[in-house]
Amino acid sequence: MSMIISTNPAKNYEVIGEVEASTPEDVHQKVENAQQARKPWKDMGLEKRLEYLWKIYKKFEEQKEEIARLVTKEIGMPVSLRGMFDIDAGFDFFKWYLENAQKSLSPEVSYEDETSLNTVYYEPTGVAAVICPWNFPFLIFIWQVIPNLIVGNTVVMKHSSACVLVGELLEKLIHECELPEGVFAEVYGGQEVGEILVHEDINLISFTGSTEVGHHLYKVVGEKFIRAVLELGGSAPGIVFEDADINQVVESVYFNRFANSGQICDGLKRLIVHKSRFKEVVEALKKDLSSKIIGDPEDRTTDIGPLVSRKQLENLEMQVDDALGKGAKVEMGGARPGNLEGAYYLPTILTNITKDMEVWNEEVFGPVLPIVSFETEEEAIGLANDTLYGLGSYLFSKDPKKIERVASQIDAGMVSTNNQLYLHPSSPFGGYKISGLGREHGKYGLHELCQIKVVATEK
Repeated sequence: MSMIISTNPAKNYEVIGEVEASTPEDVHQKVENAQQARKPWKDMGLEKRLEYLWKIYKKFEEQKEEIARLVTKEIGMPVSLRGMFDIDAGFDFFKWYLENAQKSLSPEVSYEDETSLNTVYYEPTGVAAVICPWNFPFLIFIWQVIPNLIVGNTVVMKHSSACVLVGELLEKLIHECELPEGVFAEVYGGQEVGEILVHEDINLISFTGSTEVGHHLYKVVGEKFIRAVLELGGSAPGIVFEDADINQVVESVYFNRFANSGQICDGLKRLIVHKSRFKEVVEALKKDLSSKIIGDPEDRTTDIGPLVSRKQLENLEMQVDDALGKGAKVEMGGARPGNLEGAYYLPTILTNITKDMEVWNEEVFGPVLPIVSFETEEEAIGLANDTLYGLGSYLFSKDPKKIERVASQIDAGMVSTNNQLYLHPSSPFGGYKISGLGREHGKYGLHELCQIKVVATEK
């Protein structure tokens, strides 16, 4: 019997629990159960499915503090942030899905004349293999699992082994709501278990994680000729024009780069600043970051906690070392804090950035921000689009026409302007280029999980 060990990255990797890893036989049986359950779950109808899912919502609410406690212990998300970033946000999305499912999935008339009517119906796809990451253990679970259950898909999901206790708790709470057998199940393990899952008899893959794994899954999807929604990596640019409000810039950069220790897929990862404001922006960010408290995420005064694991910390250090070896300048940070044991890394600002550096070319999943300057609008757009990724992006200017013009030329699925949020349950979330396929949230995300059928009838 193989066990998955859960450790606390804030307490020098002390063991906090363990979960039994799934065997190939476990995975096969759960997928087989899901296939058997798919027709009854579909035939139950949306209204009845929603009754079950409201029970899950209320059960999760009852155990909100326990879920939150495990999130902090397993991934190091500070108590001061986990509500807004993971727990409360998860409930907001969950509730929106439930309250708007009927409207989003109701049949629509696509054509009508004197004698005929075409009606579009949204039907389940089948068994969804759902694979979730660790950076927002509750929120992304909600994003991926609940919409699939709403539309009538059955789900076999695997949470990251870095937050296996959170995953186990969520599965336990769902089963306490007495869903029909086979409608939802969870498997446990690392990449090898995920690989077994996606090669089983499934009809859809819903994945959030690295582009590398997403690229592999796309090949699996192609071979199986099934559907997929892939939300992958990002290296989002932020452009600060000469007329920007620096207070907005500082607030947005902290929220979108350094919160959750920089472990945000669509976080602002490359800052592109007009030459005339470059020094001012660097100094303002240094001042703001110097006021933040780095430490134990269970302490309510902590602003920035650890990264999720030793491996994540070491990957980040290699990226920074690469930049320093190629001439980058450390404006602040650039090291582990000397007084903390665990996966901690100081908030870091790098300048003198060149395009051959990993911090410019790769996704950086940690509290490190490279900053470069530009002189013309065309140059800024070129720098912003100088990436294989295209998830989020951020613009700062007081000129509405400039904002509209530049936003239309940014190769990304989402654009924030002057610190306005694009992350809402009703708005589509997803990327261009290698940042993914398909969209999540709103009617757009629900439709991605469906088979779309048109029925032509006589009037």
